[in-house]
Amino acid sequence: MQPETFFRRRRMQSILFFAAIFGFTYGSILLTQFDVVKGLLAVPQSFAWAVSNFIPDARAWSRLPTILTRLQETVLAAIASSSIAAVFGLGLAILGANTTRPHRWLSLPARAIASIFRNIDVSVWALILLFSFGQSGFTGFFALFFVSLGFITRVMIETIDEVGTEPVEALRATGANYGAIISQSVIPSCLPQLISWLLYMIETNIRSATLVGILTGTGIGFLFDLYFKNFSYGSASLVVLVTVAAVLLIETVSNHIRRIIL
Repeated sequence: MQPETFFRRRRMQSILFFAAIFGFTYGSILLTQFDVVKGLLAVPQSFAWAVSNFIPDARAWSRLPTILTRLQETVLAAIASSSIAAVFGLGLAILGANTTRPHRWLSLPARAIASIFRNIDVSVWALILLFSFGQSGFTGFFALFFVSLGFITRVMIETIDEVGTEPVEALRATGANYGAIISQSVIPSCLPQLISWLLYMIETNIRSATLVGILTGTGIGFLFDLYFKNFSYGSASLVVLVTVAAVLLIETVSNHIRRIIL
């Protein structure tokens, strides 16, 4: 293919792509009857409103102990759901990985569980579990647990397969049984990555737990929803600030631990 023909084709593809994007955008504006000019003019007003209301007042600071208690519940739920999911996820990953699966028929269910649980959003899990547990801590815990289980199972399957079969084959050649192979070769090789992914899930679940708390009426999300609906914007802003500070602190600690183990 001549260079002129190649670049002409690429330009035509780019033009068609941007034309399609513009067509979809314009069609969406017409269907939703969205006023673009009014929307753009409302942006400065929304920023001004946010700045004037996003300042915790004296009443908000008096509620800080309650906010910290709810934050503690949220953090502990995120840590517990992530840690328990890591234990079960590692077990499923051992069954699902090509390197360590006892039988190929066990690999398919493990991978299916990982795929289903990982691809259903945590908010959807919370809505599904509301029918079973109602608005309670169990709903938020299991919603975080299922998503964490699917994610950790998936990444640990890939981690185990990346390790390779050489250590496993070496132990088999010495006559080691399946349990010894897993405990002496697979788990030690994958443990740093497992801890790293566990820390990542804890960070993610703390952020997700806030949204889940709004749906389930628990944790820090419940307080934010309560204050915001009661027009206590100063208290709601303090909830946001405390949550952001907790996430940044935990992320800093997680990064420090990762540098040590990896």
